[in-house]
Amino acid sequence: MRKELTDEWEARGVRKNVEYAILTDEIFRAWSGMTTRQYKKLKGLKKESLRDNMTTLELVLNMLAEATTTELSKEHQPETFTENQEIARRGGRIAGQARQAIEADTGKPVITSKNVAQLNQVVMDMIEGTVKQANRDGEDPSKE
Repeated sequence: MRKELTDEWEARGVRKNVEYAILTDEIFRAWSGMTTRQYKKLKGLKKESLRDNMTTLELVLNMLAEATTTELSKEHQPETFTENQEIARRGGRIAGQARQAIEADTGKPVITSKNVAQLNQVVMDMIEGTVKQANRDGEDPSKE
């Protein structure tokens, strides 16, 4: 999805690096309320990949924002950087509305400070808890 978006930006005359970063921040801010730098800081990341440290729901919403931005750009064909910024905001805003609906329904925030190492630890703790419980119950967890 990311490649389709950057290809679309390139077709619209967006210059790589600085302008890509600005548009990416517009998308992130619109769906998450944070820039990419703020999001990385929330997750305690330095040089690690932000995408690699997102939960499934965070990643899906980010992909929705990017895919929507790509489609809006194809449909509206922005000609200036300012027009591309507005398209990026609109694409991100749609994903932001989905995030808010999920949060309203679940009563929990979608955005978490947990990074991959912490999420992996949660999974390992769950697995170890299952094994310990099975051992206490006299079951052989390897037979399941």
